[in-house]
Formats: sequence, C-alpha cells, structure tokens
Amino acid sequence: MRSIGEMARDSGLSVSALRFYDGAGVLVPARVDPATGYRWYGPEQLEESRVLARLRRAGMPLADIRLVLAGLSGADTDLVRGLLRAHLRRLEQGLSDARGEFSTVRALLERRENPMTPLRTATVRLTLRAPELAEALDAVRFAAGTDPELPMLGGVLFDVDGGALRLAATDRYRMAVAGVGAAGYDGPRVQVLVPCRLADAMRALLGEDTSVQLTVDADRVALRAGDHEAAGQCLDHDFPDYRRLVRLPAGRRALVDVAAFRHAVETGPVRDGEPREPDGPLVDLTVLEVADGAVSVCEEGRGAPDRVAVNRAFLLQALAAGARDELIVEAGAPTAPLAVRRTDSEDTFSLLMPVRLDD
Repeated sequence: MRSIGEMARDSGLSVSALRFYDGAGVLVPARVDPATGYRWYGPEQLEESRVLARLRRAGMPLADIRLVLAGLSGADTDLVRGLLRAHLRRLEQGLSDARGEFSTVRALLERRENPMTPLRTATVRLTLRAPELAEALDAVRFAAGTDPELPMLGGVLFDVDGGALRLAATDRYRMAVAGVGAAGYDGPRVQVLVPCRLADAMRALLGEDTSVQLTVDADRVALRAGDHEAAGQCLDHDFPDYRRLVRLPAGRRALVDVAAFRHAVETGPVRDGEPREPDGPLVDLTVLEVADGAVSVCEEGRGAPDRVAVNRAFLLQALAAGARDELIVEAGAPTAPLAVRRTDSEDTFSLLMPVRLDD
C-alpha cells in the first residue's frame, strides 16, 4: 500500500490533485483510515494514477477519464479505444479551428502598422547613475524567461519614454518592472529588448557610484562605464505590452517587515502545486491572506476570498529583488496577480501570477 504522499511522488500527481480526484470519484483510495483519515492506495492504482495524469495532460474531461479507468479495470478495451478516438477527434478539430482563428489574427497584424518598428530605429543616448541602474537591473532580472520556445521573453526590456528609463522582464508566471531616472534624451519613445547575457554584463560594470552612458543605435545597445563597455545586438522580438499587463485595480495592501515575512514564508505551511511543465517537479505554494493591513501565511485557501496562492520560490525571489527592509504586499481577487511593491517607488514592483488550488 502507498500513502498519499508516496502515490504523489510515484505518479506525478500532486497530493491536492489526488484529494480532488478522490472527491470526484475518479481515483478513490483502496482504504481510508477511519481514525486518521489517511488515504492508502493499492499497488494496482499506481498504473491508474499514471494513466489519469497522462489523460489530464491531454485535456480529456474527467467524465471520460472515469470511464477509461473503469474500462481498463474491467478489460473493456473497446470502450477505452472508443473514448480515446473520440477525444483525439475533438483535439484535432480544436486545432483546426485554432489555426483558422490564428490565421485571421495574423492577417489583421499584417494590415496594421507595427508600432514597435520605429521605436527600434531611433538613436538614444542617456546618462544614468550607476547605482540606480544596478538596483533596477537587480529588481527585474530574476523574472526574465528561460524557455527557448518563447525567445521574446528571454531578455530585459529597456523602455525609454519621457526622459525616463523603465526596465521590465517576465516569464509569464511573474513580471518585474523598475524605473530609473535618466538625462540627455527627450525624443520619442524607444524600446529595445536586451538579451539576459548582455544585461548581466552591463550589471557587472555598475560597481561604482558614478554616471554611465547608455546608447541605443538601431538594433545595437551599449553601456559605457568609465573605460569599460558592454555592448551587443538587441533581440529581434517584440516584448509584450507590459503597461497594459500591469494596469490592475487597487487591492488590499499590507506593509511587511521583509525579514520577518521571509521567515514566515520559509517556515510556514506549504501546499503542493501542479508542475509548471509536463513531467516537471511539483511546485511549492504559499497561501497568503491580506486583510486589515496585515498579511499572514495560511494553511488552506479554499473558499476564502481574501487568500491567494503563489509559487513560494517566486515570492522569496520577489522579496529579495525588492531590496528594502519594508515592502508593500498587495492582493486583489484570488485570480488577480499578487503585487510586491517598494514603499519609496511606485515604478518598481513585482507581480506574481496566482495559482489555483484544487481543493
């Protein structure tokens, strides 16, 4: 017999998912201890759980999965094959429909003028304070993407507008934005996407309290600090419209002592989350409640409108990137991003995407 934790480890399903499937009658434990409520699974249920995980990744509805598992246990192979064929037809039809819709959107994009194109051709020369640029890079670098399938997220956006510089980075699961005071340019808005490796090389030059010069010339960007320079090509991709993504309604705010809050997150209860990628490791979640000007780490999040679950590691990284003794934690609806803001700058903040809890 396997405990629920052992079953989660061996099957790839999270503990919370196993509880959900038990409640839904899809994968019911072989035995539940009447005294403790602990769930125990029989040896044959490991294969069922792995089939369940695969079918869920393929998007099969729970009602059909229940029939597939029943068919497998009863050796009704015709039923199982029929359900698989029917779901595959739905997927193929959905893919065909999606291709048609995407084709329409691409045609619309081709007819419209791309507002990003002229922004890359202007020449910009900015003077920045090295400590401010270093702090801004530190505030956003952790959120940059690493997925080779999404190269447009694999860098740091440098957005020059109105005599100021804003940096932004995102990997879809979190976003970070930071502002930097700048001088020497008063032209039209310019955006360039700086590769992470080049951004890191720039950061390495910012060790002294002095002024540095940032130059953007077409698709090339350079940072000069004294006799040293980091320069290279910008990424030829359009970064998402981060300004639209960060327009959030005001939420519930709490001022936190970062050291105490970090300790509470590191030592507090942790929930199991689904892997970010198929066959990836389980994600540790932290459930937070923001109410009455305070934030607390909670055991459960179900049915509580003031609670939100986020990736624990991402939250700790956002606290470190905030680089302040006190930060503001802001939460809206359970489906809205959790914001971590500096008290001295509304232009520097992190957003963490919420994670839905299964139970």
